[in-house]
Amino acid sequence: MAVVAIVGGHCGDEANGKIVDHVAEKATIVARFSGGDNAGHTVINPYGEFRLHLVPSGIFNAQVTCIIGNGVAINPTVLLQEIADLQSHGVSTSRLFISDRAHLIMPYHTLLDALEEETRSKDALGTTHRGIGPVFADKIARLGIRTGDLLDNDVFRGRLSSALELKNTILTKVYGAPPLSLEEIYDQYCRFGEQLAPFIRETSSMIRAAAAKGEFVLLEGAQGALLDPDFGTYPYVTSSSPLAGAGCIGAGLGPREIDRVVGVFKAYNTRVGAGPMPTELKDETGDLIRTKAHEYGATTSRPRRCGWFDAVAGRFSVQINGLSDIALTHLDIYDGFRSVKICTAYEFNGEILTSFPADVATLEQCRPIYEELEGWQGSISGTRRFEKLPAGARKYVSRLEELLACPISLVSVGPGREQVIAAEALNRQASTVDS
Repeated sequence: MAVVAIVGGHCGDEANGKIVDHVAEKATIVARFSGGDNAGHTVINPYGEFRLHLVPSGIFNAQVTCIIGNGVAINPTVLLQEIADLQSHGVSTSRLFISDRAHLIMPYHTLLDALEEETRSKDALGTTHRGIGPVFADKIARLGIRTGDLLDNDVFRGRLSSALELKNTILTKVYGAPPLSLEEIYDQYCRFGEQLAPFIRETSSMIRAAAAKGEFVLLEGAQGALLDPDFGTYPYVTSSSPLAGAGCIGAGLGPREIDRVVGVFKAYNTRVGAGPMPTELKDETGDLIRTKAHEYGATTSRPRRCGWFDAVAGRFSVQINGLSDIALTHLDIYDGFRSVKICTAYEFNGEILTSFPADVATLEQCRPIYEELEGWQGSISGTRRFEKLPAGARKYVSRLEELLACPISLVSVGPGREQVIAAEALNRQASTVDS
């Protein structure tokens, strides 16, 4: 067995949750390592349909230990609601644990997030208003409050008092907003602490112990590579790294302990909020993709921008994540398309670019250069072997492998857990989860 990281390949919403849910039945531990409740993983299985924002997608497998790692920002209200919803559907949370090093989203974080976006006006970044940016800013500024602080009321009060004094100064003097009450927040979060105490513990040692015994540890990322603060479309990025390398830091593993990195890509591209997207389709085709795939944010319900697959960005993601293989999702959305396109390069001021630009201003002016492939008719949702796919679908998958220089080991042909063509059926050299 191995330590495997599963990460988003483009701008998030690639169906990471489905892939994790599919693979997790073989795992000992599934650990979420980044982001917060700004990310939503939709999972459809015999328990029902779920939109998980904090709990790892392996929670539906009774033998799996699920960990919310130290790299995750936690809103206690959201987490407790999620736990209650799972329990109401008969899903056990007895093997769910929260790192005592994970940072807490406080009421002032969500308030400041909304006020900052409002102040930016037309230059707003399109955040989810979940307080993610402010909580990670406080983490780096050493003003953060961690889940472990909830286990000692005196420690928690001291940290809250110090942080809130500064935040209230900003709220009142910069934004003209009323101050927040220390007592109200203290009482509320003490109650949260009582409810969450059974879940909070030092979790990195649990992950390392399982890895040392050769057990299968699955690291679940959030969002996608193009939202990384360093390598993404800055400043239109998220506040923690969604890359595979962050799996080590966000879970407490050494960099040599990850054995395999699976990148999840949709068969097309989507993006939520502001930021450059060269292949965006503002036409009937884009609307058709959005309608067929129900492309609306699991967290915000905002309509996603849709477009053809961007292989330039995809190659970049393969490189910066060190992907060993790819899980391709939503291939069935192209059922009935007479032809499909792949962006193989950009045109910028008369120059052909085959590398992903670092500068957003350049990227915003890039025009996609497309390669058009034959589509296919009929439904592939019931297909379970690669050779049974229509010729157009097989050709599309193979061409993506060539352009991304990375094997595709899983192909999803529908939303259900069972609607996956696995590596064994692809008749390729790609390794399986057990290798």
